[in-house]
Amino acid sequence: MKHISRLATSFAAANASARFEHGPRELHKHLQPARSRERGTTIIESAVMISLLLLMMFGVVGFGTALYTYHFVSNTAREATRWASVRGNTCTGGLAGGCPATDTDVTAYVQNLSTGIGLDPTKVTTTTTWVAPPNNLATCTSQPNSPGCVVKVQVQYSFQFLFPFLPSGFTMQSTSQMVISQ
Repeated sequence: MKHISRLATSFAAANASARFEHGPRELHKHLQPARSRERGTTIIESAVMISLLLLMMFGVVGFGTALYTYHFVSNTAREATRWASVRGNTCTGGLAGGCPATDTDVTAYVQNLSTGIGLDPTKVTTTTTWVAPPNNLATCTSQPNSPGCVVKVQVQYSFQFLFPFLPSGFTMQSTSQMVISQ
């Protein structure tokens, strides 16, 4: 056992003296070629990481815009349904315009809402239907926008991402319905 520890100690001493026999300048010369080869890899790694970071950032911005647009579509469907539900067959002229509401009035209302928030109104499609409620009122068959009947508004928007690596485009839609109160 003493032989092995003496042998290890003498080997370590010989190795240490061989390593430092030329001095630090010689050691620096041996390391120089390895550093110059690493400079190119650093540039490549930086380019790849910056590309991935920019792609992620543009993806977040694109999907944020998509979420904003979907919120607009959903909110506009609810607002248009409410607007049409208070402008039924029996409404009086006290409400501003569109009394009683028609399909074209609801479409114009949705177009006005989309212009105010910065979306392209030409990409907005509105479908308005007046339907009978489940209890099938006879009045709803003859006059579909009477109080107690149901108005249903569907708003669609064809959304397109601005950045080329994201999906090309798709239609967002939301439907809302409400009982006509006036």
